[in-house]
Amino acid sequence: MSVPTIGFLGAGKMATALAHGFINARLATPERLIASDLLQPARDAFARETGARTVTENAEVVAAADVLFIAVKPDQVAGLLQSLAPKLEPNRHLLISIAAGVTLAKLEAAAPGNRFIRVMPNTPALVGASASAYSLGSVATSADADLTQRLLGSVGLALAVKEKLLDAVTGLSGSGPAYGFLIIEALADGGVAAGLPRDIAQKLAAQTLLGAAKMVLETGLHPGALKDAVCSPGGTTIEAIHELEKAGVRAGLMNAVRASAEKSKKLGA
Repeated sequence: MSVPTIGFLGAGKMATALAHGFINARLATPERLIASDLLQPARDAFARETGARTVTENAEVVAAADVLFIAVKPDQVAGLLQSLAPKLEPNRHLLISIAAGVTLAKLEAAAPGNRFIRVMPNTPALVGASASAYSLGSVATSADADLTQRLLGSVGLALAVKEKLLDAVTGLSGSGPAYGFLIIEALADGGVAAGLPRDIAQKLAAQTLLGAAKMVLETGLHPGALKDAVCSPGGTTIEAIHELEKAGVRAGLMNAVRASAEKSKKLGA
């Protein structure tokens, strides 16, 4: 089944990551993608990464595409939709919002009668490893859900959730890649401090987190059980875990997720 032409209203990093991911997954070709943005650097980056056409006018994207990703800043969404509402065709256009915190109720109020799906993806879509969650609007169809699942599933994991959970998704997986990058950087710094060359330390740190994540996903075991299996009595790993617990790493990560989720709620207020 072919995928409709996809347009991005906003050509920032997340839009670029999704478009690049769709191309890598062979779900779309550059000729079937288009993006608009007022900022030339954003347009240039999108075009460079995807080979797709970019324009300055949102109306051009609406005219050219059937699936429209709303990828502008949260405080710009209502104005964007209100300006485009007369040009939207409810029987043609599916609108997928990736704006953090903007509720389906607000989306539907800005452009009544249109089919909306609210999504929280993350940037590893660029390499086919995104973790996304989505919720359907009041008039979105099962076919819309299937298409969204196909699009997001082509660039990683995609899960349907109740809308009230999307702020928590934002705090966990939406912002989560930054937590992972910070941890990889810190682990690499530790490796350098222990005597490893920087390039080797960084590769080992990244691969170690990748391997740990794959074990959680592929074994289905609780992370705590997998952690315990590495901690030999009186060994090096339990000594390291003790230091992490003293430093409050576990609480810090939990607090980070909660803070990001709360910020997401405020963005949509």
